[in-house]
Amino acid sequence: MNTSTTIPSHAGHTTEACASCSVYRAANLKKLGVNLDRWDYVVGIAGNPNVGKSTVFNALTGLRQHTGNWPGKTVTRAEGGFEFDGRCFKLVDLPGTYSLLSTSLDEQIARDFILFGQPDVTLVVADATRLERNLNLVLQVLEITDRVVVCVNLMDEARRHGLQVDERQLARDLGVPVVPVAARYGEGLPELLKAVSEVASGKMACQPRRFANEPPLLKSALGELVKRLRAMYPGLPNARWIAMRLLAGDDHVIEAMRSGELGAPRSEISTPVNATASST
Repeated sequence: MNTSTTIPSHAGHTTEACASCSVYRAANLKKLGVNLDRWDYVVGIAGNPNVGKSTVFNALTGLRQHTGNWPGKTVTRAEGGFEFDGRCFKLVDLPGTYSLLSTSLDEQIARDFILFGQPDVTLVVADATRLERNLNLVLQVLEITDRVVVCVNLMDEARRHGLQVDERQLARDLGVPVVPVAARYGEGLPELLKAVSEVASGKMACQPRRFANEPPLLKSALGELVKRLRAMYPGLPNARWIAMRLLAGDDHVIEAMRSGELGAPRSEISTPVNATASST
């Protein structure tokens, strides 16, 4: 059934907007600021420093952030929310970081939220003028979770420098939605909202492209460990990434498994992780 809404035009007249168009979807956005006592979905916003991540956050939540500290940390935590198409979304603005390898506190916080918090969507904001450099973080996030939307921000700056972004080809290459945005002007936000909503609800299934170019010995150990992890944690979306970190001796991930932070295991793995790696 077609539905429509009447939206005032700049000239003071009215126009009929179809429910599928971007104007209607923008009108359906309700910025909740910090007034969020319930939510249907959680969205983590990640990105390199200085990509306009906070601008995207503010544009969606209404320019108000609820700030505090991450538990046990001195790093500021910003949260807000919005309502779109009858669903409430809680946004968590993660610290800006270039990597998720946990060599700094900011990296550890961002990685842990995506890995252990398992948000319904991870929105990765990238700078359209420095896209190649920003894709390093995008690819790392794709190793952890399938539920990703890439927001290519600062498109106005890209055009000013004569740069073009083929978001459709990039989406095919990455296997997740890619939305070009100029957040400071509200450009592309309706499309971004639609993509986030569809990934969160499962209406859009992502198939992230993951690159496997490990040496043969590592590939064998990795395959065996991934098989064991999936048997131990059914439905774990990031078994391969966790296996890579275990084989690399990542103390934080090892401790998370021991403490049950990854969730209750189905059964104990009888062979130690190190034995799996060394047996090859």
